[in-house]
Amino acid sequence: MNKISQASEKWQHTHNFSSVSDAGERNTRYVLYLTVVTMVVEIVAGTVYGSMALLADGWHMGTHAAAFTIALFAYHYARKHANNPEFSFGTGKVSVLGGFTSAIALGMVALIILVESVMRVFNPHQIHFNEAILVAIIGLTVNVISVFLLKDHHTHDHSHEDSHNHSAEDAHEHTQTHDHNLKAAYFHVLADALTSILAIGALLLGKFYGLNWLDPIMGIVGSIIITRWAWQLLKQTAPILLDASIENDYKQEIVQAIESDTQDEISDIHVWRISADHYAAEIAIVTTAPQDTVFYKDKLSSFTRLNHLTIEVNASNQAECSG
Repeated sequence: MNKISQASEKWQHTHNFSSVSDAGERNTRYVLYLTVVTMVVEIVAGTVYGSMALLADGWHMGTHAAAFTIALFAYHYARKHANNPEFSFGTGKVSVLGGFTSAIALGMVALIILVESVMRVFNPHQIHFNEAILVAIIGLTVNVISVFLLKDHHTHDHSHEDSHNHSAEDAHEHTQTHDHNLKAAYFHVLADALTSILAIGALLLGKFYGLNWLDPIMGIVGSIIITRWAWQLLKQTAPILLDASIENDYKQEIVQAIESDTQDEISDIHVWRISADHYAAEIAIVTTAPQDTVFYKDKLSSFTRLNHLTIEVNASNQAECSG
């Protein structure tokens, strides 16, 4: 039994496809600390000075702090369970799930801003321009710092990749990975920076030219832009979580590579993402001249996006194939 186990080791696949960015996790933690401190200061100041603008922005910061907490939890969970056999293909989709969850939170923030802005269009509030401008400047400063901390939402660590089906040019192709978790956090601070810029412009025009109606209008514009970002992130992450297949053209190229020999025919093929950047493939082949699975894997060696490949070979006589 031991001899068989040792002999089979070279045929075993690794299943650690999680893309955990140490730099991304560290910077997200810094942004979380910065956001929480700003939130507390604004809530306390708003309570002491009776400024609704300070209070509102403080609680708004709280929603982003929650999103950053989700991102950090996703990083921690992915690393902790990276080699847990209970996960069929590792924890590669944890960061994708974190990005999907944060996208929903981002959409909720946009909805809250939209509702509040529309209400203020029909029921204008008295604006304390000095306090509101101060809040917007503080928020913009914090968010500009956060944007620079999170702007590089592509990692370059590929030490986790499965190497059993990778060529030299594959390593070059995968030097850039997609961290949806970090991208979601980046969108949150970018959304805050955008709303701060729009708010500052509207408040300055309101203070000096009496154009108070611009304040809620800018809120509506900001909510629309934020909704678009949230929708883009949902479109990127949802198909991965739902095991959507690879592009049809790529799949057809795989079929053609196998069926270039007339005796080989693919009877079933499934190609799907097991992380943000890794694909698994299960291919069933019917053939009148069965070969070792290594033969078929060599045929697909140029398809470097297939990181976990399973081949099933079924022998068939000529009569069955023609029938």
